[in-house]
Amino acid sequence: MEIRKANIGDLPAIMKIYDHARELMRREGNDSQWVNGYPSEQLVDEDIKRGISYVVSDDEGLCGVFAFIEGRDATYEQIYDGSWVDDDRPYATIHRMGRAKGKHGVFRAAMDWCRENATSLRVDTHDKNRTMRKHIEQYGFDRRGIIYIADGTPRIAYQMLDTGTLCKPMVSYVEEAILPQYENFDTAHQTGHVKAVIDNSMDLAKHYRCDINMVYAIAAYHDTGLAVGRDEHHIVSGEKIRNDQALRRWFSEGQIETMAEAAEDHRASAKQEPRSIYGKIVAEADRDIEPMKIIRRTVEFGLSNKPDLCKEEQWQRTVFHLKEKYGEGGYMKLWLPESKNAENLQQLRAIIANEERLHAIFEQIHTELACK
Repeated sequence: MEIRKANIGDLPAIMKIYDHARELMRREGNDSQWVNGYPSEQLVDEDIKRGISYVVSDDEGLCGVFAFIEGRDATYEQIYDGSWVDDDRPYATIHRMGRAKGKHGVFRAAMDWCRENATSLRVDTHDKNRTMRKHIEQYGFDRRGIIYIADGTPRIAYQMLDTGTLCKPMVSYVEEAILPQYENFDTAHQTGHVKAVIDNSMDLAKHYRCDINMVYAIAAYHDTGLAVGRDEHHIVSGEKIRNDQALRRWFSEGQIETMAEAAEDHRASAKQEPRSIYGKIVAEADRDIEPMKIIRRTVEFGLSNKPDLCKEEQWQRTVFHLKEKYGEGGYMKLWLPESKNAENLQQLRAIIANEERLHAIFEQIHTELACK
């Protein structure tokens, strides 16, 4: 099944689907929902023009329709006999869902698509709509309480906070607006580096109960502060997260603050333990302690940022940095036992302790980079 925005040419088929939905309701004894011709052709036309009406199709044509509406819903502001979870978090609501006669799997296809496009979902239905209640509950929505729609009648309200599915619009935004910034940084912190930190972060997140969308975003932003310099880059990265209004489409203010703090806490030289599991994940992922990669990045950084140093001075700088950060008693700290960093750090320390071997590696990397 495929899902796309509805267009005006879909209107006749959509109205047939809604006719069938009303017929099913009446068969179940649900004579209180979708009365007086609701949803009307005028309302569906408005949905299409607003860009909130979506159709589900298969090889035979349209087989389902639903409205996907991002932003706060006035009818969800007050909830009775229960409460919302994380009510400050941005959400999307699903309304006016129907399927064509004889078609099955529409609900799951639509919900799978919605989960990919929002991190928090809400939906409601009539108490007598047994079929829809069954679909909603079996899919995994949590019943949160009772809300009242515009005509004053009650509906059962459900919510799903999806912390395990990456939100496609958020990822697209990051790929288009954030990751390209790394192309302007030094060779040790360009696009390849941030993508590795993202991959490492996502792998580590599997071991913890956390929101992978937050993990992804933190990893993507963690070094963006390099745009204004290295010394305070972690602080600037945190501010960039706080100031990016686009993130408020997917994250609450509380989540954004946690993400900003994680970026601030990721730096290897930080003296304090990261304030959250998110800070620990990105800090550990950023370590990416693969011995040869670490040594290469150290040499690359020296050549890029201190080009006036002669070869011998570059060697001395490389040794000093590796010992200060990664050597026995160095300031590098590891936070999560699930990463491979601890084992790799021991391998790196063995190389650092063997100056002859380290110098040979330096010579090879320096010669290679100097010839570029």
